[in-house]
Amino acid sequence: MPGEMLPDRREVRASHEERDQVVERLTVAAGDGRLTADELDERLEAALTARTHGELAALLADLPDAGPAWAAGVAAASPKDVSRIVVVDSASAKRDGGWVVPRRLEIESRSGSVVLDFTQAVIAVPALEIEVAVRSGSVTLLVPPDVVADVDDVTVRSGSVRHQTRPEPATPVRLRIQMSGEVHGGSIAIRPPRPPRRGFWQWLLRRPRPVAALPR
Repeated sequence: MPGEMLPDRREVRASHEERDQVVERLTVAAGDGRLTADELDERLEAALTARTHGELAALLADLPDAGPAWAAGVAAASPKDVSRIVVVDSASAKRDGGWVVPRRLEIESRSGSVVLDFTQAVIAVPALEIEVAVRSGSVTLLVPPDVVADVDDVTVRSGSVRHQTRPEPATPVRLRIQMSGEVHGGSIAIRPPRPPRRGFWQWLLRRPRPVAALPR
């Protein structure tokens, strides 16, 4: 109807058939050498558990062919200028899968936990500012090799800040994270994501071992 607000295509619920289409597209991309076995295994797991078109489209965003027609019709993600996360009383908040990275993120953690997983995040900005206020809580960032975080501007009153990533100089940087704020009786941890579990597709695409020549 004229004037009626159209739903965001990213939030449309995905069907079994659409998940299967993405699985097929990812498998073809791995066969073409565009994805490693580890990347394929990780994305297949995400595709099979995706709930929306946006989550599925994020898995195809860096491939040359958008794949199914519905994926090409998903509007490009528009990052927010500011997002805010507040957790209290042992609550928890997590951002993972194809979440859209904002330009600025304000986090307050009081006796709660916040996890930001950038492994499959939709990154449309070159830099992210994160201001934290951690009091008896925790903030954890899971960053792939092309995401670099700087915590030099974080003040630690009591607690800890652990930076466990060591980016390779030759790796192109897709996102730079600048953290500031204060930790008082809590913790901040920045570490690589855990390696994906070995699954069926990784086993299927493995290269056969060379056969040793028999002695004459």
